[in-house]
Amino acid sequence: MGKIFIAGIGPGSKEDITPAVLEAVRLADAIVGYKYYFQFIEPYVKDGCQCIDTGMKKERERAEQAFLLAETGKTVVVISSGDAGLYGMAPLVYEMAEAKGSDIIIETLPGISAFQKAASLLGAPIGHDTCIISLSDLMTPWEVIERRIKAAATGDFVTAIYNPKSHGRYWQLYRLQELFLMERSADTPVGYVRQAGRPEQEVKVTTLGAFDPEDIDMFTVVLIGNSQSYIADGKIITPRGYYRATATEGEKIGQNIMIESFRTIAGELKKDYPLDHKWALLHAIHTTADFDMEDILYTDPKAVEINRCDDGDKWYP
Repeated sequence: MGKIFIAGIGPGSKEDITPAVLEAVRLADAIVGYKYYFQFIEPYVKDGCQCIDTGMKKERERAEQAFLLAETGKTVVVISSGDAGLYGMAPLVYEMAEAKGSDIIIETLPGISAFQKAASLLGAPIGHDTCIISLSDLMTPWEVIERRIKAAATGDFVTAIYNPKSHGRYWQLYRLQELFLMERSADTPVGYVRQAGRPEQEVKVTTLGAFDPEDIDMFTVVLIGNSQSYIADGKIITPRGYYRATATEGEKIGQNIMIESFRTIAGELKKDYPLDHKWALLHAIHTTADFDMEDILYTDPKAVEINRCDDGDKWYP
């Protein structure tokens, strides 16, 4: 009985292919993958290796071929760009193994994903909580995708966008920009990288308000910063919080007491509120010790966000 390796070959440069993946490719009796990706591993394929390439949207056929070859005792490598577990072949191969009741050994070899490569070229945009969303609605209904976009925007996640645009799918990226502008400042940093790691590579940094979806194609990864992200010397930086003055022990104790007080107040509120109003409401109740402020305090939409001091303070604990 053979074995199947599911290998992520990285975003497209030989320097970004991991040693483990290169070793698997060198040992492979057969390699199965999308034909465009073979150019990146061709120098490492051994003589006599059977290479089976297919066109786009042939993922099931590739997986079936891998099992047929492995059942003859061959060591098979199924290649995906980036990381094989991220919009790649790994889930399909494991699902097929379960459906077949196959006892073929399967091993996943991680790769550097396109969003990680893009992030490194853009500076340090993914320094804090990050989510990844694909705009392809071939297998996921747009209603589900839009719900995820809203959640990412509201949750203040740094957001990586895969499959942002294609010839038949052009308006979705405009809709994403519209949804993010409902929750984020127009000055929010946005970076995008086309053909990351390849000779045609293009890197651009802009803002959410100035972002032009017409600059994007299917080979581009888009990264949207969070409310703390900023642009410096053409790079996007999302702070993690390490670069701060060290507080004294007394300051830490006081801060912890305040945070715990805010959490207690938040737990007593009658309902949830927009983030900026909630931040003001928590401070008002904490200052006055009067929960009637919940019925008294009024803020115009986005008023607190627009007028607050940008000192790195969080909206609420």
